[in-house]
Amino acid sequence: MSKLKIYFKSILVPVIVGAIVGLFISKSIDYKYLEKPFLSPPGFIFPIVWTILYILMGISYGILKNRNLNDNKIKRIYYLQLFVNALWSIFFLLLKWRLFSFWWIILLDILVIIMIYSFYNKEKLSGLLQIFYLIWVLFASYLNLTIYLLNK
Repeated sequence: MSKLKIYFKSILVPVIVGAIVGLFISKSIDYKYLEKPFLSPPGFIFPIVWTILYILMGISYGILKNRNLNDNKIKRIYYLQLFVNALWSIFFLLLKWRLFSFWWIILLDILVIIMIYSFYNKEKLSGLLQIFYLIWVLFASYLNLTIYLLNK
């Protein structure tokens, strides 16, 4: 498979997962009606940031695939964190399980750290590209907890 096809497929998977979840939860998003903490961004920012992060996620994984560095451990952690990421949106925005979602996003924080470490050990750039993802997920953890506390 050509390098371009590998990158295309690697980017397409997380973007499609994000889009499917976004379509699934779009009618249930109540973010604008919630009491929000200091530093809360406007709602329109989320799809923009997530799209960029999913693209970076795909590029990062594509680098590993193109260099034949994506062993079973890399694949498991990558797809597991993507699955946990998708479920968080469903738990928080669709089901409104705010406290449960906080503990779920802590799991995601841990998985992203493990993913970054694993990617970095195989290819530094691949790991470094995920730092933005980690920062955003940690910020989302703050938002999740404070929204829960302000709206319970």
